[in-house]
Amino acid sequence: ATSLKKEISYSAGGIFSKQLLAEPEMTLFCMAAGTAISEHAAARAGAVIVLEGKGEFVLLGKKIVMEAGAIFDLPIDAPHSLRAEKDTSFLLVLAGKT
Repeated sequence: ATSLKKEISYSAGGIFSKQLLAEPEMTLFCMAAGTAISEHAAARAGAVIVLEGKGEFVLLGKKIVMEAGAIFDLPIDAPHSLRAEKDTSFLLVLAGKT
């Protein structure tokens, strides 16, 4: 067992990620204010759970506000990008490996 709050860590201008579980695959992402992840797609479906902060997640061309408590599906092969306005952390949970 671990405390998510203790795992959250920000570095100026950086993006930190740490795999917390192997199955289902759960990864913690911590994006410092002003950082971005360019458009890409995941080979597996999943879900995003925002823990804290504020940012924007663009999924299939639609903007989703990233703020504490937001949760949304990430369809397989769906183009998406992210931008953190404030220090922002979220969990990415991916479906089982194929």
